[in-house]
Amino acid sequence: MIEMNLPNKLTILRVLMIVPFVILMLQERNVWALLLFVVASLTDLADGKIARKYNLVTNFGKFMDPLADKLLVCAALILLVELERIPAWVVLIIISREFIISGFRLIAADNRVVIAASYWGKFKTVFQMVMVCLMIANIPQLQLVTDLCMWVALALTVISLVDYLVKNWSVMGASPEKEENE
Repeated sequence: MIEMNLPNKLTILRVLMIVPFVILMLQERNVWALLLFVVASLTDLADGKIARKYNLVTNFGKFMDPLADKLLVCAALILLVELERIPAWVVLIIISREFIISGFRLIAADNRVVIAASYWGKFKTVFQMVMVCLMIANIPQLQLVTDLCMWVALALTVISLVDYLVKNWSVMGASPEKEENE
């Protein structure tokens, strides 16, 4: 049975917040959508800190927390494409990175290897969240800042992916040098 402690409840709440967030975005109620996105994002910070501080880490949380994050961010990015606030190719790169990292983590978990998040990945997440917030707000006077955040988030997405692959290539059972020589 799943232990419904506070961190797990916050994770489930984050998933449930996606539906009203989508509705608000499609209605272009930017202020409310932004508020809901920020609150949902803050539950991500809170659930992890609470789980670690009070030793409430569960298998459910380990699985659902990153999934909830990806669902929230992917929903926001896809809606921003629909509203023509971000190019689809940028979202494709961001979502592709998430699939690749998730695949690596599955293989690692199968080999009983835990891969911690890197600083590059954390910086990427911060810039993606700021970028999404600015794009949801859709303030014309901040368009230059919004565009700059998009480019930085995109660069960090690629850098963090390359860093992740290089550091964890052994999880795949081969080294990049070996494959280059074949």
